[in-house]
Amino acid sequence: MSAEENKLLVRRYYEEVVSTGNVDALPQFIAPEYAEVHNNRRHPVGLEGAKEHILGVRTTYADLRITVERQIAEGEWVVTCVTARGTHEGVWLGMRPTGKTLEMTAVNVDRVVDGRIVEHGGAANLLEPLLEIGAIKATDPIEGER
Repeated sequence: MSAEENKLLVRRYYEEVVSTGNVDALPQFIAPEYAEVHNNRRHPVGLEGAKEHILGVRTTYADLRITVERQIAEGEWVVTCVTARGTHEGVWLGMRPTGKTLEMTAVNVDRVVDGRIVEHGGAANLLEPLLEIGAIKATDPIEGER
């Protein structure tokens, strides 16, 4: 596939699967050998792991919507800048739901081989948005910065 076709596949994955929770469509986008990369470690999770991840995120943010802001592709690699918006309705990492809308930005790096995503990683700006909605709090704020 061309770089443009890879970008379209990744865009469609975020819009048609992640933004809707339609995990039945995963095999169209995710390869059976799919892996996620966190802290420079590769974690093979396969289709089942991808499904669990999406359903877990959507339990916390049931109305999650991903907006693709821009993409860059080179060979098998697609870099996608996204904005994610959703209402914090479920417990996540011990944080109680706030009922507030969270908006965060992220940069995702996906590798596409033979028309399906085989690897996903990236970074998200979660600290500031979680502070803003009150999901986490500074433990000892400096005077004047409360």
